[in-house]
Amino acid sequence: MSVCTMLFIATITVSLSNRPITAINILAIEPVTGKSHWNFMSALLRALTDSGHRITAFTPLPDGDRVNYTEIDISSDISAMDIGIDSHFVMENFRKSTVMIPLVMNWTRRICSIIYEHPKMKNIILNNKQFHYDLIIVERAASECVTYIAAKLDIPVIFSSPSPLKTTIEYSIIGNGPNPASVSHVMAYHSVPRTFFQRFTNSLFYAYSSFLSTRKESEMKINNPGEYDLIEPVKPSIVFLNTHYITEAPRPFPPNIIQVGGIHLQSPKKDIPADILEYIDNSPYGVIYFTLGSIVEMSTLPDHIQNAYKDGLSKVPQRILWKYEGEMKKKPINVMTRKWFPQREILLHPKVKLFISHGGISGVYEAIDASVPVLGLPIFYDQPRNIENLVDAGMAISMDFLSVTKENLISAVNELIINEKYRKNANLVSNRFKDRPMAPERSVVYWTEYVFRHKSAPHLKSYSFDLTWYQYYLLDVVAVMLLFILSTVYIIYKILMCVCVCG
Repeated sequence: MSVCTMLFIATITVSLSNRPITAINILAIEPVTGKSHWNFMSALLRALTDSGHRITAFTPLPDGDRVNYTEIDISSDISAMDIGIDSHFVMENFRKSTVMIPLVMNWTRRICSIIYEHPKMKNIILNNKQFHYDLIIVERAASECVTYIAAKLDIPVIFSSPSPLKTTIEYSIIGNGPNPASVSHVMAYHSVPRTFFQRFTNSLFYAYSSFLSTRKESEMKINNPGEYDLIEPVKPSIVFLNTHYITEAPRPFPPNIIQVGGIHLQSPKKDIPADILEYIDNSPYGVIYFTLGSIVEMSTLPDHIQNAYKDGLSKVPQRILWKYEGEMKKKPINVMTRKWFPQREILLHPKVKLFISHGGISGVYEAIDASVPVLGLPIFYDQPRNIENLVDAGMAISMDFLSVTKENLISAVNELIINEKYRKNANLVSNRFKDRPMAPERSVVYWTEYVFRHKSAPHLKSYSFDLTWYQYYLLDVVAVMLLFILSTVYIIYKILMCVCVCG
């Protein structure tokens, strides 16, 4: 047998050994009604169905059935909570951790109860042998109630995380808490804690938010217990994380954290509407695209804030595409408004000079992929840290969106467009982002099949899950060391006292 023949046989053998014999039967659950959350989850599921695996998905944001994919629409049971929310509600609830953490935990548990009471979910639980699901993919959200079905069906669970890991629940997911000396809280206003003050406040924020989350979970289990509280939560085999080491500061992760940031980025499938395309093509100085995402209704912001943006943007030479709900009063002549723009397609247009964004992680990856500088106006949660990571990369400027003035807005826009370093850095970051050993879609397929092949892959999970909290923080070791030191000091003291008395 020739060497070439042997190599060919070996290659085919290895290739076949890395594939399941049959298609995997997967149950997917999206408990969060956010559009950006579903964009990430649906991208994971599409990668799997395109590879021949079968998906049944419970979702409040249905896409429609297709080959290997069946949806169970729960939109009538769970209303979309984060699309077009009044800005006053966002300011009062989402920008304060003391309010936001309990709020999203309540939402998650309420949605868990709704999904588990759904007739089709009850049928799956009662007739598991008929459906025979091999594993579950679910967003962890803010409560471990989401793993109830995995426990009932006794199958592995894979978590999807559409944003960077939530600091308050990181330990419960991967068995390792973040080091506040080097890893910023997900809601921090800095990318990494560089100064003593940042490390100090970061540590306090981590301790406080973790305590708040733990206390709230305990209160809900006592005051409003659900059936899912009676079953031990299932730890995930792997976690698909919507991050990338270009947009996140380097940090240690266990092997079951799989970063697939930007998986939602597909080749443009839609044409830019003719009137928008003409507006862009005929712009002599280029175009600025401005959006605060799907959550906040820009039209509900106070007039003095809206006027600051209108006055500032009316003085720049570029044309503005501004995602805005309703009719804009006193609209500048260089502004086009729409309730919706094809964001992905617009950012890829060569005449787009700047992206003014709230810093949602999906939009961040779209800007990076398109090599477009960013003016960040972060509002809440991970958005400040997302923008600060782009600032560190030299392709963005961050501003407080509530205190923007006409003058500093004009200054920031001109700096980002005129100074070529921002575009050059955006190109550099984009090239690094695209330079991967494996496309994120292939990573999703490989690691999902890996969990299936290796029967939940328990060897990837941290041993920390087998430790008590005081063992994890080495408090028992510290106690023994303190006891030894105190005992030694006491013995030395007694010896010295004896010497003094005898002398």
